[in-house]
Amino acid sequence: MRRHITLLVAATVVLVLVAFLVPLALLVRDVARTRTLAAANVRAQSLAPVVAAGDRGTVELALQQTASTGHPMTVLWPDGRVSGSPAVRDPGVRLAERGQSLTVDTPGGREILVAVLGVPGGTAVIRTSVSDRQMRAGVTRAWGILAALSCGLLAVSLVLADRLARSLVRRIALLADLARRVSHGDLDVRVAPGGPPEIRDVTAGLNDLAGQIGELLAREREAAADLSHRLRTPLTVLRLEAETLSDPAEAERIGDQVGVLERTVTDLINTTRRPARTEAPCADAAAIVTERVEFWSALADEQQRRVDLDVPPGPLPVKVRAEDLSACLDALLGNVFSHTPEGSALAVALQPRSGAVYLTVDDAGPGFGERHLLRRGVSTASSTGLGLDIVRRTAEASGGSLQLGVSPAEGARVMVRFGVPPRGRAS
Repeated sequence: MRRHITLLVAATVVLVLVAFLVPLALLVRDVARTRTLAAANVRAQSLAPVVAAGDRGTVELALQQTASTGHPMTVLWPDGRVSGSPAVRDPGVRLAERGQSLTVDTPGGREILVAVLGVPGGTAVIRTSVSDRQMRAGVTRAWGILAALSCGLLAVSLVLADRLARSLVRRIALLADLARRVSHGDLDVRVAPGGPPEIRDVTAGLNDLAGQIGELLAREREAAADLSHRLRTPLTVLRLEAETLSDPAEAERIGDQVGVLERTVTDLINTTRRPARTEAPCADAAAIVTERVEFWSALADEQQRRVDLDVPPGPLPVKVRAEDLSACLDALLGNVFSHTPEGSALAVALQPRSGAVYLTVDDAGPGFGERHLLRRGVSTASSTGLGLDIVRRTAEASGGSLQLGVSPAEGARVMVRFGVPPRGRAS
């Protein structure tokens, strides 16, 4: 934009200068030519009284003086004699001998012929010539001055245009940075109004928009957190009621379901309390996967489950917050422990491939009977589907995806693809 504005101003100024300077340059040339011819005519007219007196000696002396100043003249007498510079009696001279003063174009310039009447014997003719070089004297210098002034005006206009364009571009760049930071979750950023009225209006609108988005998100988090806290009390009562059931198996089954619901409510509360992100998230997937699998290994040992972990050495950064990635692992592993019989093996693998990091969780359970688990609130047996939905949204937020399939043991397979942060971003 800055370059376009500068080029537009440059083109406009050049057109204005051309429209103004071309006629002015032609006028300067014509004025110089007219002035030179007028001066030559005045010199010739000033000699006419001397020639009319008929004293040829005085005329010769006057011609010598004019020749010494660089303006030679010739007097052609009626008797055919010539005083001063040599000259021939061409048609112009013969016309002047009839009493008519005139100016004649010649190959090298112009010739001024002044008829002097009253000379004994007829009409004398005073002849002087002006070359093209003499008529152009000073024109080149004047044109050079005009060209220099034009270049100066053009340079000044370009500097002013660049300053104007830079101020506009700076304001627009600030607005673009504001929009980018708001899109990244920084809802506290603001830009001071400035620039033209239109830019100020846009700035005020974006500032108000960022503030309203922040207020809406805050109210949404407060409402969700309040709802989640309201759910804790009936869940606690429900757990206590389940513990009083006479059938231990039924009490355990209901208690497990209440536990799943409590964990879901806890995750919801943690999510709503989390502030909007202000920078690109990044976490070491290798370290977090290893840590969460070790955490669940105690329960796996208790249930006699074999756990296979395949994590390459070294950090594997992904575009996910550490707490979100931990929640994904807990949701996936929790589903395995909740929906597969005790003793069923599971395998967790982490692999970088094609600019992404793939997390695969396989189990030896009954597998997925339906493919609509990702829809929030859709139930299959005792699952709400919320855990996998959280995993999917976390993966998609990083630029990845989630796929369901069949494991090598004919059980369930969940493959999560996480996007990676830009190179050089530390976890």
